[in-house]
This record gives sequence, structure tokens and C-alpha cells, in this order.
Amino acid sequence: MTVMKSAPAPQAATATASDDAELVRRALARDGTAFRTIMERYNRRLYRIARGILRNDSEAEDVVQEAYVDAFAHLQDFRGESSLATWLSRITINEALGRLRRDRPAVELAAVEAQRSEARIIQFPHTGASADPERTMAQRQILQLVERATDNLPEMFRIVFVTRVIEGMSVEETADLLGLRPETVKTRLHRARRLVRDQLDKQIGPVMMDAFPFAGRRCQRVTTAVMQRLGLRD
Repeated sequence: MTVMKSAPAPQAATATASDDAELVRRALARDGTAFRTIMERYNRRLYRIARGILRNDSEAEDVVQEAYVDAFAHLQDFRGESSLATWLSRITINEALGRLRRDRPAVELAAVEAQRSEARIIQFPHTGASADPERTMAQRQILQLVERATDNLPEMFRIVFVTRVIEGMSVEETADLLGLRPETVKTRLHRARRLVRDQLDKQIGPVMMDAFPFAGRRCQRVTTAVMQRLGLRD
């Protein structure tokens, strides 16, 4: 897919790790700006991951908030063995899965496989070049179709699809994050694509990277709520 991100250059990865370590050091010293910077940097990724599991906007937002509070309460446990993004993502996944298990019984693998064959794909409407002043609204409607088609994926494939295609993480990052073998990640992604690719690829292209937005008031709301719960001022 054209929306895949390439792996970060070694220099960029090193710079990010160094920057994260500094942010963690400052956050441990109760620097409010560091907390806010961490959240603004990773809000979107964590929200997309949580929503990929829960398929519910408000629940995903709650999970991100709880994940941050949990992470910041145990920030001294971050050793830099993985990136800060991966560490926060794992906490978010655990929080989302915990909520999912509370809401419904565990699903057997056979049931998940059966669900895969029944997943419904939204038929994509024809769109052509137009000077329609409502183009922005139309684009948002297209993104909603992406979200709905993603929601229809079986759970075991959906989170891989979200991390790889929408979030743009590499196979290795996804495997590390989800505790899977890289070959398993590739297989699950292939199956997920079979359900959505024919319907969406030609219509969406690069705008897929804007699916499941987490910015503006929603981003600010979560950041402010966590800062308040930590007793920190802006």
C-alpha cells in the first residue's frame, strides 16, 4: 500500500530514543511540560490502537486516558529497552483488552476465524474529480468508510491492520508490540487486506493516514484530563 511508512533511519531512531529518555527524566522530576509533550506526541497512535481493539470512539478515548495515568504512575519502570512509543502502546493494548474482556466473554479462535469469513465490507461509492465546495465533507465521509471497513475486520486481524496500515508501523515494530512472530504479522495483514483492499485502495490512497483522527479538542481534552489527575498545572 502506498501509505506504508518506511523504517526510520538509524540516526532518527537514536535521536528519538535520546529525546524520549530526556522527556522521561523530566517527567520523573514532575515537569508538566514533559508530560504534555509525551501525550501530544503519542496521543494519536495510542488512540488508534485502542480504537482498533474496541471499535468505539469514547471508550478508546477513556482507555488512552487510563493508559497514560497508569504509565505515568510507573514511569520509573521505563528502562528504554523498547521505545517509549512501544512501551506506551503495550500499556494501552493491555488496558483496551482488559476493558474488552470485562464487557464480553473471551472469543475462541475458531469463532474468530468464522467471523472473518462473515465480515461485511462497505461498498465504496463512485467519486470523481469535482469542484464541489463540499469536498472536505466528502473526504470525511470517505474516511468514515475506511473506519467502518476497518471496524468490520475480525479482532485478530484488525489490530494488525491498524498498526501496519493506518499507523504505519513496520512488521518488526508490530510483532514486538503484539508479541507475535513477524511471519504471523504478515499473514494476518494479508488476510485483512483481502477484506478491504479491493474496496478502498483505488479510492483512498494517501488520505488513509488521516483516518481515526485524534487532534484538536479531543487531543486537548485527554491531555488536560490526565494533567489534572496527576495534579500538574499547564
